[in-house]
Amino acid sequence: MTHPALILFLALFGLYSPVAALASYLPIVRPYSHAQVNRLALGLAINVAVFVLAALWVGEPLLKLLGISTAALTATGGIALAYASIPLMRGKAGAVEELEKLQEQEKSGVAPSSEPVPDPKSILFTPLSFPLTVGGTTFAFGVAAAAAATTLQDKLALSIAALCFAAVTGVTLYLSGHVQRRISLKGAMILDRVAGILLTAIAVILLANGFTDLVTARLNQ
Repeated sequence: MTHPALILFLALFGLYSPVAALASYLPIVRPYSHAQVNRLALGLAINVAVFVLAALWVGEPLLKLLGISTAALTATGGIALAYASIPLMRGKAGAVEELEKLQEQEKSGVAPSSEPVPDPKSILFTPLSFPLTVGGTTFAFGVAAAAAATTLQDKLALSIAALCFAAVTGVTLYLSGHVQRRISLKGAMILDRVAGILLTAIAVILLANGFTDLVTARLNQ
């Protein structure tokens, strides 16, 4: 239980929280077909694997080269997440908006119109990969784990843990597609509100942690 690779996996798993992540994916995957969700799940797993492996192998020198801190990444993720989640919490996006449009069309006697679905590639990086799945804290975990690894064997073990975590995120997104297809529009509306509240809370935590770390780092200079 004290192996660095296992500790890294458990830390990333706990930070990610698959149950909470699944709920946050629901309003995003709703417009997409089964095949599209499968491709998104595979793409997410690849993005996460690349992100965590980069943190393990080149994270520390890369941050120094770019002059970016993990605190800044965390705060940026909080801002991006708040931008997407607050409309969900207020009932101004997702299934709530879709239901209101259908009700207005029924009252006016207009046949329901279908809006074009965004290209799945346009949502794969933001918000699916960043900040819903990985962020500055995830990157910081990878950098810290790599700093503690003393041998190449340890680094390879950490890489396997990163790949296992990436697989968990892909499976979670895949399952969210199955859950989404089995609930009604009104049920999805309730889940959207819950997901919006949850995501806004996560955004506030990310913002608070990011800005706190930025201020602390500035005071310690």
